[in-house]
Amino acid sequence: MTLWVAVIVAALIAFALKLAGFLVPESALSHPRARRVTAAIPVAMLAALVATQTFGGPEGTLVIDARLAAVGVAVVALLLRAPFIVVVLLGAVTAAALRALS
Repeated sequence: MTLWVAVIVAALIAFALKLAGFLVPESALSHPRARRVTAAIPVAMLAALVATQTFGGPEGTLVIDARLAAVGVAVVALLLRAPFIVVVLLGAVTAAALRALS
């Protein structure tokens, strides 16, 4: 399969998923269970992204480095109810400082 075929197939799949979203009846979307699930999806996706970016090394190996400390500092800042921009800055400064020291 050539690259262009793969790109076209991926575009068709994306289009079909978008179209399917428009065809779902409103009654199904307003159901309480559907609302709970759709509210939880962004949190789950973000948690998965953080986990894979923090611990994922080459070939699926576990890597412990400055990113882990940065996430730890960010979690503590969140628990202390710091504003989001402060949480992000504390995590970034922690990672940068640890990488500069190593």
